[in-house]
Amino acid sequence: MNITVYLGANEGNDPVLRDAVIELGTWIGQSGNALVYGGSKNGLMGILADSVLKAGGQVTGIEPRFFVEKDFQHDGLTRLIITRDMSERKNKMIELGNAFIAFPGGTGTLEEIAEVMSQVSLKQLDAPCILYNLDGYYDSLKMLLNHMTEKGLSSKERQEGIYFAHNLEQIKRLLEIRH
Repeated sequence: MNITVYLGANEGNDPVLRDAVIELGTWIGQSGNALVYGGSKNGLMGILADSVLKAGGQVTGIEPRFFVEKDFQHDGLTRLIITRDMSERKNKMIELGNAFIAFPGGTGTLEEIAEVMSQVSLKQLDAPCILYNLDGYYDSLKMLLNHMTEKGLSSKERQEGIYFAHNLEQIKRLLEIRH
């Protein structure tokens, strides 16, 4: 299965993030699954790609041309797809993915996983959408989704397929259930 992971090109200031992303990448590489991600060599993105590759896995990076022009792309990937812009990148990452994970990240990560959440809720995408809620990182988003339901602006049915996982074991279970 192609697992699309959204995460930051920054490393962050919490060493738990680095350890968890290495654990995730190592599992993807060893499990026979493949990684689809944003294509950067920087920050958590680069660490994830390196850990999948080191574990013997396949990695497809999808990088917009303007990042390649700034030399942000990871040159050691199994496959690098260069897109015109961020919108084309986002669409390609969704097209290639069979499952989607949002690792803790910034506004880009949030924007990308929001697109997946929307497509899942509209039943335009039949794939698990997992927010890696490491140390409660996405608790506020979970509360917001619940608030949307309470206010009648969303529903439990609309949010089926959107999951919050606190660790890699929960992610593995969610992916086993769905495939």
